[in-house]
Amino acid sequence: MSNHEQPAAGSTGPVCCPPESTGLGREESEAMAAMFKALADPVRIRLFSKIASHPQGEACVCDISDVGVSQPTVSHHLRKLREAGLLTSQRRGTWVYYRVAPAAPAAMARLLTDSARHAHAHAPTAPAPV
Repeated sequence: MSNHEQPAAGSTGPVCCPPESTGLGREESEAMAAMFKALADPVRIRLFSKIASHPQGEACVCDISDVGVSQPTVSHHLRKLREAGLLTSQRRGTWVYYRVAPAAPAAMARLLTDSARHAHAHAPTAPAPV
């Protein structure tokens, strides 16, 4: 029996660490995993950062493609970021403009903040100096 399982019916054994929350559901977990997986590439992080920090809040692909890979590879990485829900895009004539999807950074930040808060609250305390 793991530390988080309830004892069998009729058992008197204590539960070591009962779950405090349900955490993420399956769909939300899959969406978060897709976002973090998409960002697990240095080129994608650079592209995402260039778009997120662009003065107008959106960037033309022609302004962000200088990341050390070919243009088709840039397009591939941008597609992966878009499919993961991190970017939105809009075609204007010949060019495609990208912007960070509004809910993506907040969702990732919330997950990391909640995780850090939980880890800090349950961190073992250091023994008192002697």
